[in-house]
Amino acid sequence: MTATVRDDAAKLIAAAQEIYPEPSDTRVALNDLHRRLHEPLRLALAGMVKAGKSTLLNAILGEKLAPTDAGECTRVVTWYRYSTTPSITLHPHEGEPRRMPIKREAGRLVLELDGVAAEEVAWIDVGWPSTGLRSVILIDTPGIASLSTDVSARSTAFLVPEARPSSADAIIYLMRHLHASDLKFLESFRDTAAGSSETVNAVAVLSRADEIGSGRIDSMLSAQKVARRYERDGDLASLSLGVVPVAGLLAESAKTLRESEYAAFKELAGLPRDDRERLMVSADRFARPSELTTLSEKVRRELLARFGIFGVRLAVALIRGGAVTSTELADQLVQHSGLKELQGFVREQFRTRGADLKVRGVLDGLEQAIRADPREGTQSILAGIERIRATAHTLRELSLLSQAKASGLPLRAADATTAERIIGGQGVTATARLGLDDEATDEKVSEEADTQLAYWRSLSQSPLTERAAVEVCRVVIRSLEEIVSEVLGAAGRPNVDAAGRPSQGIGEGAEEQSEDGEAGLSDEELLEHGTVLSGPDKL
Repeated sequence: MTATVRDDAAKLIAAAQEIYPEPSDTRVALNDLHRRLHEPLRLALAGMVKAGKSTLLNAILGEKLAPTDAGECTRVVTWYRYSTTPSITLHPHEGEPRRMPIKREAGRLVLELDGVAAEEVAWIDVGWPSTGLRSVILIDTPGIASLSTDVSARSTAFLVPEARPSSADAIIYLMRHLHASDLKFLESFRDTAAGSSETVNAVAVLSRADEIGSGRIDSMLSAQKVARRYERDGDLASLSLGVVPVAGLLAESAKTLRESEYAAFKELAGLPRDDRERLMVSADRFARPSELTTLSEKVRRELLARFGIFGVRLAVALIRGGAVTSTELADQLVQHSGLKELQGFVREQFRTRGADLKVRGVLDGLEQAIRADPREGTQSILAGIERIRATAHTLRELSLLSQAKASGLPLRAADATTAERIIGGQGVTATARLGLDDEATDEKVSEEADTQLAYWRSLSQSPLTERAAVEVCRVVIRSLEEIVSEVLGAAGRPNVDAAGRPSQGIGEGAEEQSEDGEAGLSDEELLEHGTVLSGPDKL
């Protein structure tokens, strides 16, 4: 989205603020919309109780900020945003916000309600000097479908309010298995958050993915197969842009790996194969008294609590495979956890579309605010809202992508697949839209874009193409024209590759392989044979 569209939305808000100068609920809503338009993307984490939301949030940040116990604070919506100095502010439903003391235990931030009941708290705002929060606001929500109806109601009221757009721009939805309640919530979020622009802005995460394979060394492969099956599910496919398996506990612990833990894993890696496999045959066996290792029961229980049996097995196999420092081990554990794939997905689908998603939500909120309190002059603002929706190409892309996910495009199957990719279904970079390698040159990108332009223009002009299909063609053609413009203007641009992609790498999912691995091989041999990961990430 160009800055012009965001500026146009800002001008509409400013015009509305002039119409509502006095203190009122409408003025408060307008001020909130102005702030929302200029702040980073709001990305909420949601899911059922014990889905691993707080653990995943900590993994994303690389720091143990969000509480993961069953305390009162896990029953309250909590915002994590960037701040140069740490601060914690409690916002009650009634009364003034209050500052809370900053406490940490065992490295983890302690959030206390200071005697206030959870149901009396609207949200907690945590400001923290974490670089991971510079470009995104992370929002931790209480569990959906909790045994406590009050807890579920807080998440529902925040993420899927009845009379206004969602406060979240996009959502990471965690699920251990696909349940009817998951589909119901995602459908409600889409209907509420999409507003007039109609878009799918959720990604499903198959959380605690290592448990799907019972903690085996190839558990993530099993999880990837399940994720692909869910992606093909008609109901879920219309509500989520994709399904990513993540071992959240492993990711969180790998980001905060200690030297003492690396030393413990190294000792386990040095055991004879038979002893090592006997010790790690199960979590129960690993925690029992044993003469096979000098590691105490306490140390082994702590390793299990931090990494799980899957993480223990994987760490040992990686050390035997060549991870010679704690830094190398931590990096490889994160890679195997699926966290990088999720971060890449969020970057490609949400953060690069952050302005689009934000403008969409702001326009919906602005329309609702002034329709609820109409005054002289608001008709011109409503007309401006409709003008932006009708002319902003990125909003049309989002709307068409939602149609593709929900009901399909009025094209033959091959063209529908290509159209969805070109409008950003697999990422918004030029190479992703054209289905090219990330390293494709400007010449290759231009050549492919010209070829596609010729095809889609021809299709749109064919007398056999129905009107609905012609409308799709027009959006696709505009997207291709912008690709050509982007490539022509990319020469000399810093920090991008030949296709205009930010220079940092994008995580890629592993190819589908055998779920059971190769019989008779040790954990490190499974790694060597590529049974855990494949492609560029294979050891």
